[in-house]
Amino acid sequence: MGPVGESTVAREQAQSSRRVWSRPLRRSHPLRGAGGMNSVVLGARPVSVSRLVYRFSLAGLLAMFLVALGTGLVSRQVGTEQAVADARRVGYLTGKGIVEPAVTDGLLTRDPAAVAAVDAVIRRSVLLDSLLRVKIWRGDGTIVYSDEPRLMGQRFPLGEEETDVLRSSGSIEAEVSDVRRPENHFESRSAKLLEVYLPIETPNGTHLLYETYFSYRGVTDAGRSAWVNFALPTLGALLLLELIQIPLAVSLARRVRDSHAEREQLLRRAVEASDTERRRIASDLHDGIVQDLTGVSFALTAEARKGTNHRRDVIAGSAGQVRDSITSLRSLLVDIYPPNLQEEGLESALADLLAKPRNRGVNGTLEVDLDALLDPATASLLYRAAQEAIRNVVRHSAASTVRIHLGREGDRVTLTIDDDGRGFDPQELAAATDDGHVGLRLLAGLIADASGEMEVYSGPGAGTAVTVSLPLS
Repeated sequence: MGPVGESTVAREQAQSSRRVWSRPLRRSHPLRGAGGMNSVVLGARPVSVSRLVYRFSLAGLLAMFLVALGTGLVSRQVGTEQAVADARRVGYLTGKGIVEPAVTDGLLTRDPAAVAAVDAVIRRSVLLDSLLRVKIWRGDGTIVYSDEPRLMGQRFPLGEEETDVLRSSGSIEAEVSDVRRPENHFESRSAKLLEVYLPIETPNGTHLLYETYFSYRGVTDAGRSAWVNFALPTLGALLLLELIQIPLAVSLARRVRDSHAEREQLLRRAVEASDTERRRIASDLHDGIVQDLTGVSFALTAEARKGTNHRRDVIAGSAGQVRDSITSLRSLLVDIYPPNLQEEGLESALADLLAKPRNRGVNGTLEVDLDALLDPATASLLYRAAQEAIRNVVRHSAASTVRIHLGREGDRVTLTIDDDGRGFDPQELAAATDDGHVGLRLLAGLIADASGEMEVYSGPGAGTAVTVSLPLS
């Protein structure tokens, strides 16, 4: 491809098939990309104590709610079972202790005197509180007594469970009554009743079925009372535990924040130490071997002018090789540390940076549209971003054109390095990063520390664009 403009147009036409790669240090944020492209911001967010404490408190409250809910359900179930057991005991005590002694053999034939005696006992000592109804059955399903007079003498088929209880001497059963059954047609259809039945005997040993009906409200009240007695104290204890743990969570969150800040500070110190060391190496190379090779080159050139043709050719070839070595060393010096970044500015350093791809046959152009002065830290970071991107272009892209654009968007400075190379699959680059190629990832961390953002757009056959945005101040 020829001019950079054609490369940019081709890239924009391929945007619909390009994907973005990102490797944030901690967290990524989706942005709206042009042309349907997906983009993710590279960078790290500082640790927020309030956010960590909020998450801890929310998790604690959720756990507390689940524990309280489970405790409430269990305690309510226990309360309900206890209320049913109490109803069974009341049914047994009233049946065996109060009603059975008042039953005579005349009740089997519904003798009025026998019925009246049982009725007087039941109304005086049994029908109290939640116990609402009493029925006494004969084995053939005839109701020989009920506090509802209209039921006496009527006959209804007994169920299998009632028949089993009637035949045994010590069993007692409790269940929710089915008010739709014929023998319950005098009961309210909306009322929920608990039915307890057990066998009692007449003086001659005949078994009768003693059946009592309790209001189910007493059962639910007992379950609710158990829930209040057990779940609410449990909830209060958990809430107190949560409040006690919040200061600990705040302390731990601050330690995490301080550790993160210390790690970032160590990273900055490492980068500063790396810059210092590279500056020293560049200075040593420039003042040492480059000067020596330059002197040798001049001496060989002068000697070549004095000798024979063959000698002249050999010396001239050696001088040319030395000059090539000097050029390579000077390029290496620029790559290690740009000597003109502080003296001549970022634009000059970026222009020198394009010398390396040009030596490899890559057409490079620089566009600067910036009307603001950059502080040294920002300029150095932008240069490092361009340096890493150009290095990747030379090593991996097989591009014919690369463009560097430096501009301004509002209160931010933007740097874009765009090539028309073969691009890459984001997953392949992610795998390469996992294998130790972490140049872009480390660079993204430094940019994030400076409140900046970095995006990498690419796709197979669609080239690559690296965009860095930093605040001007």
